[in-house]
Amino acid sequence: MGRIITIILYVFVSAGPVWAGAWLREKGHGFTAVAVSGFAENDGTRKYKSSLYAEWGLRPKLTIGLDAEEHQDQYGHAVVFARFPLADLGDPGRFAAELGLGAHHRGLQSWAMYKATLSYGKGLQTGLGNGWLAVDTALEYRTHADLIRKLDVTVGLSTDRLLDPLLQIETYYAPGYPFYWSARPSLMIRPRKGKFTWIVGVEKTSAQDAIGARLALWRDF
Repeated sequence: MGRIITIILYVFVSAGPVWAGAWLREKGHGFTAVAVSGFAENDGTRKYKSSLYAEWGLRPKLTIGLDAEEHQDQYGHAVVFARFPLADLGDPGRFAAELGLGAHHRGLQSWAMYKATLSYGKGLQTGLGNGWLAVDTALEYRTHADLIRKLDVTVGLSTDRLLDPLLQIETYYAPGYPFYWSARPSLMIRPRKGKFTWIVGVEKTSAQDAIGARLALWRDF
């Protein structure tokens, strides 16, 4: 049980948001997101995690931002990052890189955290409308732990409809621990008026029997 808790702890600390990827923000434009996920354990206890994400187009080829997450005031991280383009291949897709620096904590102890991400993104045309595919590979180094490897895949639709589907699959490997995966099927709810998008979904992980609930609010500005 202690081993499983440790794996869950690592994943909660390192999970990234679904909206990061190969696309940059236009200069002078930004994006924010807040999210909460809740899980009911087999013993009846309830656990939750919350997150705050923000990014801003500082220059045409430079997006900066903040990624922060907290797990019941016990574990969490805060990372500032810079994203820049590598290649735009047109229809075949695009590549971008991201470098991050910050800290994470367990209780009252904290350590430095460094992150490097290579992202691929591609627009999709389907029978249900236009969408996108994002693949993010990341290496995370924490000064008290081994190098962590991640591979995340996100697929979604972006149409004029009120509801659009979204799916994110996260994978995670830390030396000495079993391979971890997480799947998040969700619905994006875009009201006709306003710049807000609601995300309502569920989350299933390889380390938990219970299915969690997730609620997020996105805003472009």
